[in-house]
Amino acid sequence: MSNGDIFVGEVIGTAILILFGAGVVAAVVLNYSKAQNSGWIVIAFGWGFGVMAGAYTAAPLSGGQLNPAVTIGIAIDTGKWDKVPLYIAGQMVGAMLGAVLCWLVYFAQFQANAEEEMAQPTLGIFSTTPTIRNVVANLMTEIIATIALVLPILAFGLTKGLGESGTAVLVVSFLVVGIGLSLGGPTGYAVNPARDLGPRIVHSLLPIPNKGTSDWSYAWIPVVGPLIGGALAGVIFNAAF
Repeated sequence: MSNGDIFVGEVIGTAILILFGAGVVAAVVLNYSKAQNSGWIVIAFGWGFGVMAGAYTAAPLSGGQLNPAVTIGIAIDTGKWDKVPLYIAGQMVGAMLGAVLCWLVYFAQFQANAEEEMAQPTLGIFSTTPTIRNVVANLMTEIIATIALVLPILAFGLTKGLGESGTAVLVVSFLVVGIGLSLGGPTGYAVNPARDLGPRIVHSLLPIPNKGTSDWSYAWIPVVGPLIGGALAGVIFNAAF
């Protein structure tokens, strides 16, 4: 894979991931959306389908990692670090692009939401927020949830048939749905630093009326937690397999 292919693949794939993921949250929470109040299960499946669409699209170019935590885990497993900055740069650019595209799709709903007497908060469409603010608990949740993502992804690589049949990405997509349903309640399961930080930056910059805070005091947790989790998953995989 050339450097250009890796960067373009990660940009496109991560943009699709965030467009689907942020898009499904916008669909559920914004006023005047046909999917309003359709619930957490819809959100979990929307993110899973986003992983599927983004990873399958990016796979021929970059392998479709789409997540710095996955990239770190793979690097620890393989010992190959030279492409890591390139992968993460593409993922960050793609995450920001996907967030902008989501805003454009729901532009009218964002405007209408701001005009409501009880406007819905918008940060949760772009990035994660905890239900209970507790630094240790929030960080631990993100670390454990990311291990639960990255360790199976590394293990799936040992099942030869998954790669040959092209179903590995599909299995990972369902893994993401499962993590959302089982582990997403406390923090909203960022499990991906680019997925959280890129859209949070975009949220802070976009001219969304009455958008509220971008909550920078919390922003380090969905970055540091998944990076630790991805690294630990790589270490565990090397030790156990």
